[in-house]
Amino acid sequence: MKAYILDRYGKGQALRAGDWPDPFAGPGEVLVEIHAAALNVLDLKIRDGAFKPILPYRPPFLLGHDLAGVVVGVGAGVTRFKSGDEVYARPRDLRIGAFAERITVAEADLALKPTTLSMAEAASLPLVALTAWQMLVDRAQVKPGQKVLIHAGSGGVGTIAIQLAKHLGATVATTTSAGNADLVRALGADVVIDYKTQDFAALLSDYDVAINSLEGDTLQRSLQVLKPGGKLISISGPPDPAFAREQGMNWVLQQLMRMLSSGIRRKAARRQVDYSFLFMHASGDQLAKIAALVDAGTIRPVVDRTFAFDALDEAMEYLGTGRAKGKVILTR
Repeated sequence: MKAYILDRYGKGQALRAGDWPDPFAGPGEVLVEIHAAALNVLDLKIRDGAFKPILPYRPPFLLGHDLAGVVVGVGAGVTRFKSGDEVYARPRDLRIGAFAERITVAEADLALKPTTLSMAEAASLPLVALTAWQMLVDRAQVKPGQKVLIHAGSGGVGTIAIQLAKHLGATVATTTSAGNADLVRALGADVVIDYKTQDFAALLSDYDVAINSLEGDTLQRSLQVLKPGGKLISISGPPDPAFAREQGMNWVLQQLMRMLSSGIRRKAARRQVDYSFLFMHASGDQLAKIAALVDAGTIRPVVDRTFAFDALDEAMEYLGTGRAKGKVILTR
């Protein structure tokens, strides 16, 4: 089959269009013909080599963490899907490869796509929606009446997290540029902070949850807006010891994660705030719940631009500019 192959790690490294062995559905697996795939910052970071200690992919390999398509085969023991089903997924780590014509996905990672969405719209959701769900529902357990700060509200995760937090009954503040203020308000944000001209740490206080996806000092400054007992959850690091244990890392890597996060954990403890790092995991069950919210009109995807599959490197370059509002999609 045709695929885009990463032959070696490197910042800005182009992906090579070429032939790749056809996948087949083994026991518990579903073979999917890919109609659309989404790009994620995670693809850029893996390409650049930033995640080699956590995700040891060995070149050559395929990138691509989000997909929507049609089932064309099932392996032994699969009971929830059949040929012809329209599905979407974020395949589990070390099983990615959506920048291709077909892929096998574990049955547990797959869900029927929202019926109200196109393939491109459905492909935009899995990674960012699962991330938002696991931060706000699983980790923070957001309740009605709580206050939630979501950084980078116009980004892929932010656009979905705002909508989900509002569905959970929270008051939502977000940071973005002035040009994206109308977008995030339309998604449900109650308080919009222009990060270029306003200081969120000076304007916000007594928040229950802060969600961070940014680099720099934003993480530490977010502690200032949280009340005692609040939760600071980061998807941009630094990884913490709990994450290392969940990933089954060896003792040396566990100590490295402990050292990397010691500063923010110490500062959080002084403010009686819980800090944690989240690296989302695949879940077809959660995608099914998200699909129900989408079809009910509670969550809508935000797609910035759509590229043809043969323009993948152009799409990767565009994503790297950081200007995308919502998601960047590839379609056939």
